[in-house]
Amino acid sequence: MTTCTPRAAWGNLLRRLHFYVGLFVGPFIFFAALTGTLYVATPQLENALYRHALHTDNVGEPQTLAAQIAVAENVVGEDLRLHAVRPGLADGDTTRVMFADPTLGPSENRALFIDPVSLAVLGDITVYGTSGILPLRQTIDYLHTSLMLGDAGRLYSELAASWMWIAALGGIALWFYTRPKRRINSRFQNRRRLHVTLGWVLLGGMLLFSATGLTWSQWAGGNVDKLRAEMNWLTPQVNTALSGLPQNMDEHAEHRGHHGDTLMPASLALSQFDSVLIAARNAGIDANKLEIRPPKAADRAWTVTEIDRSWPTQVDAVAVDPHSMQILDRTRFDDFPLMAKLTRWGVDFHMGILFGLVNQLLLIAFGAALCVLIIWGYRMWWMRRPAASAGSPVQTLCQCWLGLSGWGRTITVLGSVLLGGALPVMGASLAVFVLVDWLRWRAASAVSLAESAKE
Repeated sequence: MTTCTPRAAWGNLLRRLHFYVGLFVGPFIFFAALTGTLYVATPQLENALYRHALHTDNVGEPQTLAAQIAVAENVVGEDLRLHAVRPGLADGDTTRVMFADPTLGPSENRALFIDPVSLAVLGDITVYGTSGILPLRQTIDYLHTSLMLGDAGRLYSELAASWMWIAALGGIALWFYTRPKRRINSRFQNRRRLHVTLGWVLLGGMLLFSATGLTWSQWAGGNVDKLRAEMNWLTPQVNTALSGLPQNMDEHAEHRGHHGDTLMPASLALSQFDSVLIAARNAGIDANKLEIRPPKAADRAWTVTEIDRSWPTQVDAVAVDPHSMQILDRTRFDDFPLMAKLTRWGVDFHMGILFGLVNQLLLIAFGAALCVLIIWGYRMWWMRRPAASAGSPVQTLCQCWLGLSGWGRTITVLGSVLLGGALPVMGASLAVFVLVDWLRWRAASAVSLAESAKE
């Protein structure tokens, strides 16, 4: 093995690791970027496609929520439990009455869209999660998060999120280690400059989307939740128990397969929806986008939650006593811990809803540029790929790792073990990389020994 300086050894290791991540994880990052771009680019298309259900041209005094819900219940029958109601409070908006349907998937509900003025049923559509997206974007979301393969498919998006930040920082570090001391105008160097420029421009976004993507993930997400709980970074949630302890909310429950079924008390009266809404309005819940949830059981309170996640964020909530209609508990976004606010904003920015159209356009540009960055990386590899000949040296991670000093090898092993524990999918894939690389290294070493013996 040829000896080299410590700087060159680290450069070789970074180059080889960056190559493996790009070659094997790059397609997953590319698909996540592509489907994520489609997701943030289609809310206007979805609104136009389902306009007949989302909006009404009728003008006049709206009927009571009780009357609107009664119409929806007459349509679905008595077999489905009422899950939540999103009143149409702005002119032209319909009321969304959602039922927990056991035939649907996790976080999906059957929603009937009621004209508040005429009480006409304008739509009967499956909706998904807190965001309330409709079938078009729901399909794109399933592609983005799980390739439409359920929990098994979620490993792909976790793999992409686990490695994207490493690819980004590793690429920047590799540029520092290998950048030429003077400008070289060659075909390859010109392409490399574009790749590096895109890497610098997209660095912040790649770090943000990797972090927010991991909070949604199946395996690393659990570790993130434990860390947030230990650091008291969880988002406060209103206490719905008529007597009990404060609770905390998981912003990503809808992506983790929590269905959130509501067990309705037998004594529920539809007229209470109107009374609860009035009580919440009097308590300062003033957003036009609200969700009212009945109590889960006889010893639980109603909740009224603002669901406007644009800027300024309106996600205050109150718990209402079902007997006295008094406010039992409340949460205000202004009082959230800083990390809970940053998590809320980060997730909403990731979904393209925090700053409205500006957020959408920025993410569309980011997603498109990230796809170009990955394709350009493959193009660079194709230009510099080694010739397929017996005399071509085989470069491996193991070879590069052995070129490090003793402390360098120790640091890389400890760092890999710690990261692998925190990000299990990354750790498992790294183990696969090392195994494949070790087999290549052994095969190359055997060929080299055989050639030496012939000489």
